[in-house]
Amino acid sequence: MLEAIIQQLQDYQRHLNQLMLQLDVAEKAQQVKSLLQQSEQPDFWNSPAEAQRLMQQMSRLNAQVEPWHTLQKRISDALELTELGDEMAAELAAEAEIIGQEVEKLSTLAMLSGEYDVENAILSIHSGAGGVDAQDWAEMLERMYLRWMEHNGYKAEILDRNDGDEAGIKNVTISVKGRYAYGYLKSEIGVHRLVRISPFNANGKRQTSFAKVELWPDIQGEIDIEINEKDLKIDTYRSSGAGGQNVQKNETAVRITHLPTGIVVQCQNERSQAQNRERALQVLKSRLFEIERQKQKADLAVLKGDNVDADFGNAIRSYVLHPYQLVKDTRTNYEVGNTNAVLDGRLNDFMESYLKATISQNATG
Repeated sequence: MLEAIIQQLQDYQRHLNQLMLQLDVAEKAQQVKSLLQQSEQPDFWNSPAEAQRLMQQMSRLNAQVEPWHTLQKRISDALELTELGDEMAAELAAEAEIIGQEVEKLSTLAMLSGEYDVENAILSIHSGAGGVDAQDWAEMLERMYLRWMEHNGYKAEILDRNDGDEAGIKNVTISVKGRYAYGYLKSEIGVHRLVRISPFNANGKRQTSFAKVELWPDIQGEIDIEINEKDLKIDTYRSSGAGGQNVQKNETAVRITHLPTGIVVQCQNERSQAQNRERALQVLKSRLFEIERQKQKADLAVLKGDNVDADFGNAIRSYVLHPYQLVKDTRTNYEVGNTNAVLDGRLNDFMESYLKATISQNATG
């Protein structure tokens, strides 16, 4: 029995070491050490903004290092205890089972090893081709993602929402707060296709609708981007969302257009115009940050994905409600027949399938 436990622990150790090598954990640990040394210098806080940025960087890196070192030591300690002989077999069997569960958890986290995967996110949904049906579909997606956030302990805050002409929504922007929000939700970037009998068609015809999902890492404290006020066109309007009578009567909502790029961001969730303006600027910075990232990388789809129309031929996932029930991801071929569960936010299997496929492609690419 003890020999089997030793073999099991050694297998866990090898697997863990392979993952740590793949994720450059040693290099990240060295970066943490270097940042810690900087933080101990007497003049470190002379520039508070830069100091805060470095502390946030150290915190993110440490979160990517510490769990691996902790589990590595736990396995080493268990292997040392095997030297005491069979009298420790029962305790070690229980410990090996727990270690196995921890290795599995870290294997999942290994799929979320991108630089900004651990961060909060800003999610946008836009109705595409399909008229009223597409706007209704965009609202269905909004509900699906809000339910996913609820199921998985993320905090959602709607920053801006524009209702459809007859039903549904034209677009919505949601702040998603929680560890690995960006890492998980990046699997959702792209065009989503719905096939169903249209509830808006008196003849009961089958309708295909499209909506597009965009995503940005919400790393407010670390975005070092200068925005010239002359480059901004700022409009105010009455909020159409919740917030009480004061919000409805006054022009608290803010729309900012960045003239050089044409990017438009809106925020109407906060109580005051000043708060909405500040949050809209943060979202704008996130989007401009993404553009800078894309310029620095050969792969233009690393953060947001290719800019494609929400139309035929571009869907990353199809949701068929008629004539049969099926949700299928066109990138991984992962599919589920329980469409109601998916539309109720049960997306983790799709997300993990995409992340595993991405790792596999990176390993062979």
